[in-house]
Amino acid sequence: MYAVIKTGGKQYRVQQGDVLRVEKLNAEVGKKVTFDNVLMLGEGADIKVGAGVAKATVSAVVTDAGRDRKIVVFKKHRRKNYRLTQGHRQDYTQVQITDVAATGGATGKAAPKAEAKPETAAKAKAAPKKAEAKPETEAKAKAAPKKAETKPKTVAKAKAAPKKAETKPAAKKTAAKAKKAGEE
Repeated sequence: MYAVIKTGGKQYRVQQGDVLRVEKLNAEVGKKVTFDNVLMLGEGADIKVGAGVAKATVSAVVTDAGRDRKIVVFKKHRRKNYRLTQGHRQDYTQVQITDVAATGGATGKAAPKAEAKPETAAKAKAAPKKAEAKPETEAKAKAAPKKAETKPKTVAKAKAAPKKAETKPAAKKTAAKAKKAGEE
């Protein structure tokens, strides 16, 4: 039996006995880890997805944890004398798959995920209520034009006189300018 699991933003096809490197997990070497985000189960031509794998789990034992080899990140802008060299080492956890279970019964990480799923189900139930509220508002919107039709038409109001632009107070004249203005 094999399974497709999702961890660290990646998907892996695993079966019992496989050894694989995944993104860093918060587990010590020798500890048991449970992956409950199972996307697919398969055995030969028989494949289960969706609700058929909702309670499936994959158990593994952490065999190693460390940092991968260094990769070089080199950036350059030609003719600008710009060169930047950086290095990066990715953390990883190496696990060995011990069991692929079609039913639950897992401990550890599976319990918090199981609690999260009912919350999303509650949110999904809340969404149809919003959809039901929309027809009520549509009914009110349809009723509003009827009221507008029954009102008598009013005579057009006279346009209001335009407001005069506010003028700034005159600037104070200096003594020299005042004399010149007085002479002229």
